[in-house]
Amino acid sequence: MLIPLDYYRILGLPIQATAEQLQQAHRDRTLQLPRREYSEVAIVARKQLLDEACAVLSDSDGRKAYDASFLAKTYDRESEAAIAAKQRLKTSAGQTTVLQEAGEIVPAESKALDAAPDPHTPSIEIDDNQFVGALLVLQELGEYELVQKLGRPYLNNGSIAIGEGRFGDPQLVRPDIVLTVSLACLELGREQWQQGQYQNAAKSLEAGQELLLRESLFSSVRGEMQADIYKLRPYNILELLSLPEEKVASRRQGLEILREMLEERGGIDGSGDDRSGLGIEDFLRFVQQLRKHLTSSEQQTLFEAEAGRPSAVATYLSVYTLLAQGFATRAPAMIRRAKLMLMQLGRRQDVHLEKAVCSLLLGQTEEASRALELSSEKEPLAFIREHSQDSPDLLPGLCLYAEHWLQEEVFPHFRDLASESVSLKDYFADPKVQAYLEALPSDAETANEWVVVQPRSGKPQGRLQPAGDRPPAPPQPPGAKHGASSVTLTPVPADTSTAAGSPKYQPSAAGIGAAGAVSLPTATAARPTPPTSKNRRRPSSSGRGTGTGQGVAGELGDLWRTKAAQVSAQVKSMPPNKLALLIAAGVLSLLLLWLILSLLASALQAISGPSLRGEQASVSLEALPVEIPAPTAAAPEPSASVSGPIAEQAAGQIIQGWLSAKAAALGPNHAIEELKPVLTEPALSRWQLMAEAQQKNNAYQRYVHKLEVKGVTTNPTNPDRAQVEAQVAEKADVFDRDQLVSSRNENLRVRYDLIRQDGQWRIMDWQVMR
Repeated sequence: MLIPLDYYRILGLPIQATAEQLQQAHRDRTLQLPRREYSEVAIVARKQLLDEACAVLSDSDGRKAYDASFLAKTYDRESEAAIAAKQRLKTSAGQTTVLQEAGEIVPAESKALDAAPDPHTPSIEIDDNQFVGALLVLQELGEYELVQKLGRPYLNNGSIAIGEGRFGDPQLVRPDIVLTVSLACLELGREQWQQGQYQNAAKSLEAGQELLLRESLFSSVRGEMQADIYKLRPYNILELLSLPEEKVASRRQGLEILREMLEERGGIDGSGDDRSGLGIEDFLRFVQQLRKHLTSSEQQTLFEAEAGRPSAVATYLSVYTLLAQGFATRAPAMIRRAKLMLMQLGRRQDVHLEKAVCSLLLGQTEEASRALELSSEKEPLAFIREHSQDSPDLLPGLCLYAEHWLQEEVFPHFRDLASESVSLKDYFADPKVQAYLEALPSDAETANEWVVVQPRSGKPQGRLQPAGDRPPAPPQPPGAKHGASSVTLTPVPADTSTAAGSPKYQPSAAGIGAAGAVSLPTATAARPTPPTSKNRRRPSSSGRGTGTGQGVAGELGDLWRTKAAQVSAQVKSMPPNKLALLIAAGVLSLLLLWLILSLLASALQAISGPSLRGEQASVSLEALPVEIPAPTAAAPEPSASVSGPIAEQAAGQIIQGWLSAKAAALGPNHAIEELKPVLTEPALSRWQLMAEAQQKNNAYQRYVHKLEVKGVTTNPTNPDRAQVEAQVAEKADVFDRDQLVSSRNENLRVRYDLIRQDGQWRIMDWQVMR
């Protein structure tokens, strides 16, 4: 039986290896036992291959003959690579030896090994009972696709060869082949994960898991795969949802996976375990990140369903979705729904600014002014006042603020609205909008729907912010006690005498016209940061609206003035002695009333519930919240200690770590921080500058590496210095702004200079030998 291996690869040595290096490599490879799940049959077969390779290469005459054959095949393979590539392209349509979506390799068993191998590929003849050992060696060398190509045909539909005992005891051989193929799926999935191929990674892991489930073997390995699948889900969701909208089935699959995670967590701000490794704050960032890949209708369906759990975060995101959709489609009914949903948050949260925008878009100008007076958002209010200086009210500034806020901070977070323009003038000019606003009840009929929330000690309460602003901290878990749980909040009544005649908003030169004539600063938060101005002034009292719009303070003022008017009318008809007593009693009663109402206002403030304040929710794949697991490594060598010489296996792990860091730093996510743990000066500065330059120019590269360590040499005078020679096959696709501009495929011999710093080996520099 021919296997595509050569004796040098089996021992992990270059062809120039000395006799001493051969003996050392044989000892090292023999001591590095595979996973404990393997049977004695596989371990013995693997050792036979190691012994055979060492025996052939240790004999000088045998090695000369083997080298001549080996070099001839290698030369022929390189010279005819182009012809072979063309032949593969011609025959690929009829071949079925690729990993299918379900993870199955389809070729018939008879074609797996009995077919003649590529004559230009180095190969060795092995006994049938060494087949399991050969698969194990290939898996250790990282030939994951080849392992599946060779091993799966003997597992599909029940293998006659295994059952007949061709490879040894079927009760031992079959589990060994299953284990090797499934581990190849596991490692291939992790490799694809590192390369950003999330869907392929998920398919590889699921293929291995399906094989183990079908065979009912190795539950611990299946558990590793399942853990990786769970941690991979956020990445897979983002990749699926970022596909073009024409990929309906794939995007629907992404939404289904997201809903599964939400169900397991108990909602966006739930504390359940979905086994993704994301905490509450990380999951909020993940939700913020995926919003730009969802359309407004997809977000509405998702967040409105989540708001029913109930969820304060989902409710707030639903408000933004309804606002955006209502404005974009000229559907004020959706904006009114958003306003009603804000009422649920108003009992614990200062959302008066959002209410002011909703009221403005519904033409309820008096209510919009009252909401602004109750808001504690200092910077947006200062911005609105500064742009309303020549107006008797705050409507011009509010129009400007609302238009800018929708354009810059709301629309960009919807896939279908990101390129839409915002115009209040066009919105109010729409006949559907005008008809709906005319049919709405007056401000007086809707004013009692709101519960006033006063800020505490002059400090603004936290608020839920989608997009670039700060996210909410999670609400208290079910059953938690807080001040508002045992108190019924009653609506604050409005003075209908002033609100009943409030006019519906119509576009005006002072309002919408001003919005188009003012240049706004670029905002970085969900609410625009106003420009500073030394001449900023607050509008006069005539521009603040009536006292009824000032919350608890306004109610106290109205009550005080009414009582004073009553006393003044009675004073004129009283004698002097009664007048003095009445004045004293009136003053005392008014002071007592003021004290009682002040205490009531403090009580309302105390029971307003916990703040939902959080930190800024900026989310990006450049800083992925899920730690990608490193490929499973064999047991560390005793020679890889913090003080002794470096072993070949440890050296290989260091070089592989550099190749992975290079792919991450120069890849689409520009994870430049990955360079520091593996490089030191002078290489570190040089590659950091290179990675930063590519990030600045919106360029990146996708790498696929294969590594083979050829030798390790420790400095005889300094045990903290070493050189590693390795054969590195590097395939790179170069992109400029997501456009593929070039590709290269190189196979290089590289000498790496290593130094041990603080007990850790790092790469100082390297030299390409050929």
